[in-house]
Amino acid sequence: MTKPVAIPEPRQPVLARPSDSFARLTPLGWTGGLIFIVALLAASFILAGYFVVYWRTADMDFMVVYSALLLNDGQPAFFPHPAYFTVLGVKLWFQVLHHFNLLDTSSLSRMPPATDRLAFDAAMTSVIRAARVVAWMTATSFVVVFAGLARWLVRDWRVATLATFAFAFSGGVEFHTRVLRSEMIAGCLIIFALMILIAVSRRRTIWRPLAIAAAAMLCVLGLENKIHAILLIAALPLLILPFGGPASASNEFWSNSARAWLATLTMALVAGLLLRAALPLIALGLDPTTAMPSLHPLLLGKFGVYQLGLLAWIGAGMLTFAMVRRVCLAETFAAIFAVIAGASLGLLALFIEYNPSNVVVVLNPIEEMMTFADQSAASAIDSGNPFAAIGLFLSGVASVLQRYTFVLFTSPRPTVFLTWLIVPGIVYAWRRGERQTATQSALLMLCAIAIDSLGIRRGLKVEYFIFTDPLIIIAGMVLLDQMNDLRFHKWAYPIGVALVALHIGVSQAEPIKMVTARRGPERICEWSQYYLPLLPMPWCELPAKRP
Repeated sequence: MTKPVAIPEPRQPVLARPSDSFARLTPLGWTGGLIFIVALLAASFILAGYFVVYWRTADMDFMVVYSALLLNDGQPAFFPHPAYFTVLGVKLWFQVLHHFNLLDTSSLSRMPPATDRLAFDAAMTSVIRAARVVAWMTATSFVVVFAGLARWLVRDWRVATLATFAFAFSGGVEFHTRVLRSEMIAGCLIIFALMILIAVSRRRTIWRPLAIAAAAMLCVLGLENKIHAILLIAALPLLILPFGGPASASNEFWSNSARAWLATLTMALVAGLLLRAALPLIALGLDPTTAMPSLHPLLLGKFGVYQLGLLAWIGAGMLTFAMVRRVCLAETFAAIFAVIAGASLGLLALFIEYNPSNVVVVLNPIEEMMTFADQSAASAIDSGNPFAAIGLFLSGVASVLQRYTFVLFTSPRPTVFLTWLIVPGIVYAWRRGERQTATQSALLMLCAIAIDSLGIRRGLKVEYFIFTDPLIIIAGMVLLDQMNDLRFHKWAYPIGVALVALHIGVSQAEPIKMVTARRGPERICEWSQYYLPLLPMPWCELPAKRP
């Protein structure tokens, strides 16, 4: 009797599991990765920042320190940007260090005379280094806040980690980690406002009006530190529109007419009280002839024209979002009142160290910006010819696109390498049906290009990158979060490694240049008499200009 012989089935080939590039790029986990990023920032600051000779980055370092020393002497201080919170932070830090006997020169009256060169150099070294610590602490704190908001925005913590790394080692953050500038606080506060608005636009929550109030307050606080932030604020209503979805409709609480309208009425009362408290500041800003007679209105010979237009633009954006995303009428009005309350509360911060000139500059930012514009921009505005202004803007766009290639115009800005992936990523997302994601990223990129194009009029210096680098990073983060399957692509890991290396290498170009520079301090003499009238420099021949 024969038995059937079992024929073994052919072995199926074992398919190799695709490698997860995101996991390989973030081996330390969320907390470990954030600690590693902060440690790298600290090392970069110590090696190429803290110990650099005190006059190497004298531009705003000296101006901010001078203002802080003046305030600690009880004297008024004004800076056109106006660097309000930067100066206040340095002022407070000097007081803390002096209280613990860690800083002798905490006020201008304690500064040695310029004739005693050794004592003057020692004192200036101590105050500049102390102020640089403020810059490092500010940058590090903002990186941590960005990380938290990024984690809130995206589903995958690995995407948030990579975005945080790109932000921490972007040209703007790296520059501001070791140099006192007004742009860091201004740009980051408004970017944080944008991230909050994006997050709450996607979620129905009872607390959404309060989040909108916080975003409005952050925008005004940012404007108070750097008036150029007005450009980014004006872009927010447009940037928020493509975000959201079915979950953006109002929470059930806001559908309950009695409770919802009671909450709206409460928000209206709070907004009214805060607006009434801020009215003296607003009145001063709309009639600045007494506090700053040299300032001239931009439009129609009156102050406040474009400011009203900006308010109308913000209101129109909120109403449009409410209609498209089915937000209840009660919540819509509560959100409008929340904007008024948050903006008014932010404006009241100017009373911390009241100076009428600060109020005028903050409430008339474009007029003040025009005083620093180059001759071509000033001529285009003064001529009243819109085609001249459009021509300048288009030439700025061409110059920005040239810079984004990096090959045609190099710069210490590693974020431009992200644009090489984001632009084709937008096209890819659109073609595979992710139209909303493509629109979101495209608007963020277009906004970055537009703001950079206006910054060309002042050379698009590295300090201005902080306004637009985060927009580019958020655009990439949005794409990666929605197209998460790209992490298994065979080229994902080598591209990710290349981007990490480029961010670390290119971002350190300016710090290395700062350390190895050989120029002397004489270049500040041309402006020191105006911005440092009571603090003569020992290497300048002309005496200090007295007020």
